[in-house]
Amino acid sequence: MDTRYNFRLVEKKWQQRWEERGAFQVTEDPEKQKYYCLVMFPYPSGKLHMGHVRNYAIGDVLARFFKMQGFNVLHPMGWDAFGLPAENAAIKNRIPPAKWTWDNINSMRSQLKSLGLSYDWSREVATCHPDYYRFTQWLFLQLYHHNLAYKKKQAVNWCPSCATVLANEQVVAGRCERCDTEVEKKDLEQWFFRITAYADRLLEDLEKIPGWPDKVKLMQTNWIGRSVGAEVRFTAENGKEIKIFTTRPDTIFGVTYMVLAPEHPLVEELIKDKPEAGKVREFIARVKKQSEIERTSAEGEKEGVFTGAYAINPISKEKIPIWVANYVLMEYGTGAVMGVPAHDQRDLEFARKYQLPVKVVIQPLGRDMDAATMEEAYSEPGIMVNSGEFDGMDSELARLKIIEYMKEKGLGEEKVNYRLRDWLISRQRYWGAPIPIIYCDHCGIVPVPEKDLPVLLPENVAFEPTGESPLLKADSFINTTCPQCGAPARRETDTMDTFVCSSWYFLRYCSPHEDQRPFDPEKVAYWMPVDQYIGGVEHAILHLMYSRFITKVLYDLNLVPVDEPFTNLLTQGMVLKDGFKMSKSKGNVVSPEEIIENYGADTARLFILFAAPPERDLDWSDQGVEGAYRFINRVWRLVQRVAPEVRERMEWDVASLSSAEKDLRRVVHRTIQRVEDDIKTRFNFNTAVSAIMELTNALYHYVEGIEQEQWYKGVLSEGLTTLALLLAPFTPHFAEEIWEVLGNEGSVHEQQWPQVDREALKEEEITIVVQINGRVRDHIQVPVGLDNKGMEEAVLSQPKVVNLIQDKELVKVICVPNKLVNLVVR
Repeated sequence: MDTRYNFRLVEKKWQQRWEERGAFQVTEDPEKQKYYCLVMFPYPSGKLHMGHVRNYAIGDVLARFFKMQGFNVLHPMGWDAFGLPAENAAIKNRIPPAKWTWDNINSMRSQLKSLGLSYDWSREVATCHPDYYRFTQWLFLQLYHHNLAYKKKQAVNWCPSCATVLANEQVVAGRCERCDTEVEKKDLEQWFFRITAYADRLLEDLEKIPGWPDKVKLMQTNWIGRSVGAEVRFTAENGKEIKIFTTRPDTIFGVTYMVLAPEHPLVEELIKDKPEAGKVREFIARVKKQSEIERTSAEGEKEGVFTGAYAINPISKEKIPIWVANYVLMEYGTGAVMGVPAHDQRDLEFARKYQLPVKVVIQPLGRDMDAATMEEAYSEPGIMVNSGEFDGMDSELARLKIIEYMKEKGLGEEKVNYRLRDWLISRQRYWGAPIPIIYCDHCGIVPVPEKDLPVLLPENVAFEPTGESPLLKADSFINTTCPQCGAPARRETDTMDTFVCSSWYFLRYCSPHEDQRPFDPEKVAYWMPVDQYIGGVEHAILHLMYSRFITKVLYDLNLVPVDEPFTNLLTQGMVLKDGFKMSKSKGNVVSPEEIIENYGADTARLFILFAAPPERDLDWSDQGVEGAYRFINRVWRLVQRVAPEVRERMEWDVASLSSAEKDLRRVVHRTIQRVEDDIKTRFNFNTAVSAIMELTNALYHYVEGIEQEQWYKGVLSEGLTTLALLLAPFTPHFAEEIWEVLGNEGSVHEQQWPQVDREALKEEEITIVVQINGRVRDHIQVPVGLDNKGMEEAVLSQPKVVNLIQDKELVKVICVPNKLVNLVVR
């Protein structure tokens, strides 16, 4: 028998057996409670990193644990396979994106299998496969037919040198990251999904998912950004109406200027024939090169320019100047805001910078504010001043009265506004799901009939160094016939945002081999919703929001039985090294393949689960990896030593156990309880592993503290068998091996999770505190349940206590059963 644990041989052996048996394949079973455990599927970059390992190890612990608890567990894996990196690789290496992607998928699948992850590979999906994106296109058509997909003009980042659209991430300091050309804003017709139609439900239904972290729900709440206020109609000097949205209609009398977004369509009309026109156009051209983040950042400089035009405040009738500023965006609200410097800090700073007037219209009770000297805007409620007929009124009441007044006079009305914008899904890229739309000179926009899906990506295309989509020159793809009138027509050359592909993949896993529909409704009804979703917090907004939206649309169309896709959400922390995120530039990357090669997959899993709670960042430690490796080998040596003695099963009687055996059983069953609680209710995998290590210590203590001839083999067998079962979710190969070495049949992962014997947890003796006049003086062991008289006698018989109270009068003895005895002396 080999005393050294050969992880290479063992891990290969069990991975092969699992594959031969189809160990993790699952089907619907109405007799069993289901558990759908899903880890966010990866982009196939070609190499796993330690963040992947942590993510997938967490999911695997849960999947294996719940299977042992008797659940019918769905634990699938696939690939979020469309995206820009494949196009970049095609340009750089002259490799077709499809080949680059599938090669990477094959490589990463092997890496995932080497980690011993319990995926049902028969359900594998890849979003770039025509069998998958056919139904992503079907999804587009459902939204289109129900007025939830539409086309409109939208400003995009445009590189004139590359002649292509750039994502925000590809614009660095206003320049193209590829060629360093100055980026322009260009209006293009683009496709959108009308997610704003679901804004209220997306917000309100966050209450239906209590299993999500509060921070994620807060991020989604802020992203939706529901604001209740009023829409007010100002009139420009040229007679054009300018609508503004404000959450503070009570400050309407304090407006001293108005600001338009540089993109506002009225700007050009307002500056026509004005001496300020040249300066305004120059300012707009400069601002358009700034990113949205730069323009809206709280720390960013607020810049503006006067248009030379004025507007009339509809309530106060005062004439106010119209400015253009970088901090106002056309995409938010109406693209116009009113400036109230006395009651908004940003407005006050802008007014001071450009010497605009400040007018106080709300005073704090009992204090007058001086507009000329104020350095901080007053934004709290107060008493209305300088506000006409509303003077002296409480500002909260005035808010309602002013809205009533505006509505009555036709000057505005109460309105709910959202920060959430409709989802722009158009991408001027090749490697994505083609948008199933045809343009006909006679029929206009025509959706591709469902029977003609998928609209396939052409394979023989040429990639230019500029990055321009080759679909624009793929005549065989573009030129088609109109499905309505048969006339020559053109295909849409935009592809869909990859977030569309990932917005429904969890549904496809339920029946991935369906070829006539995206999913089988009965199987979706069995498996959905996902019971536990696991992934990085960086997906807290977009992916999770879009998945919720698509699920609600499908629910409304009676296609799925749930309107929230994920019941519980775990967002794991990052894996750091030396306090920094791992990256090639910092030279601190640790390769999973290297760790697996040198220590084994189970060591990698055990370390990464033990090093920190899953929601916190984990700092990589080579010493920690060594420690995990040593622990596995320590267990192996124990099993090797004891296995020959415990393979033969024997009957045993609890009544015949010595205190040593009872102590060991107490640790065994306490560990079962701790590990189960830590996995099931708290996700504290680190403390679960710690408990298993303590059990190992207890087993060693028993084995080494008693002569081998005196070992109680039944208790020792129970302890080692339990150890194998508890290790199974964490170190699956190792647990299989020691399960087999201990003479057990079948796979350890097919066994029932061990049950806690409550009787074994009961203590025969307990440590109580001894106090004298309330101060702790000693601790002693007494039988559990000893009565007050017995506790008093036990304490008074202790030599230490006798010495401490000699020559003193014992006034009173206070006993708290099983806890303490307090002697009151004088």
